Amino acid sequence: MSRIALFVPAPWERLSGGYAYDRRMVAGLRQAGHEVAVIALAGRHPLADALAEEDAGRSLAALAQDVIPVIDGLALPAFAPHLAAITGRAIGLIHHPTALETGFSEADRADLRALECRLLPRLKTVIATSAETASRLEKEFGVAPTRLRVVTPGTDPAPRSRGSGGPGAAILSVGALIPRKGHDVLLRALAPLFDLEFSLTIAGETASDPAYAANLRALASDLGIAAKVTFAGEVDDAALDRLWQGADLFALATYWEGYGMAVAEALARGLPVAVCAGGAAAALVPEDAGVFANPGDHEQLSKALRRLIFDADLRATMAANAWRAGQALPGWETQIAAFAQALAPG
Repeated sequence: MSRIALFVPAPWERLSGGYAYDRRMVAGLRQAGHEVAVIALAGRHPLADALAEEDAGRSLAALAQDVIPVIDGLALPAFAPHLAAITGRAIGLIHHPTALETGFSEADRADLRALECRLLPRLKTVIATSAETASRLEKEFGVAPTRLRVVTPGTDPAPRSRGSGGPGAAILSVGALIPRKGHDVLLRALAPLFDLEFSLTIAGETASDPAYAANLRALASDLGIAAKVTFAGEVDDAALDRLWQGADLFALATYWEGYGMAVAEALARGLPVAVCAGGAAAALVPEDAGVFANPGDHEQLSKALRRLIFDADLRATMAANAWRAGQALPGWETQIAAFAQALAPG
């Protein structure tokens, strides 16, 4: 059995798909008998400051030689001053390269890309959470394919969604209210569909970018669809399950996803999916289980959504196809075993 130290930015309890993946892996590895310590680094992330760098160095120096350091990609910049200590020893866990995240200035994005291009190729192994992320790590960040491993998230079994039972379509979108998720694109896509009956619920935390969250509310009002849109905020598991159960379709106008856990959950619940083809999210959805648009193209997404909202028979057919696809997704037990294998020497 292995001894592992997982480095993540504090707080460890943060609600996001990446942190949810990390927590499930830690719990599963511990249950399998591995010794796993979680080291939540202080400081400013992902643009690491002196506090984060000092915390990373101190924590790394304290590790016994038989402990495997696993560094979540969000924490990686804090290890820039400690390149020699992580070279050939540490393992990177990359949900998606931080340089691909939205919300940074071009100067900050260039700095992050330069850091990741310097750090990632020096790691012993890099675990990516999708084949699409692995491909970009190789082509854009210089990671040798022999050092790449792909371990996608697992998906929990879930009851099939019952739907709204009413006229029109109840649309659910799940994701933090940040620019990368494209909720503004989704609102603009729905605005021209005034002749159709629909409702939209967006469930996701607002703390990461309060200004963007406030702008979304203003945009819904400006577009004349505020009465059709509910911003549910951050919801607990029971409330989210009720939202899943009452939804007729799932929509995510993302610009980029390292995997797309919410999309996988929608499939597991038998919901047809409307998604922008950003990163790995669209790759999860079979062509007969959803509709697709290019990232940022609200007009194309609007046309695709019109089909799903208008045609209940099409939704029913796609829902059946989504259910079948969802049942074929790997579970967490399988993926936890794959993650342990990726940590193994050799």
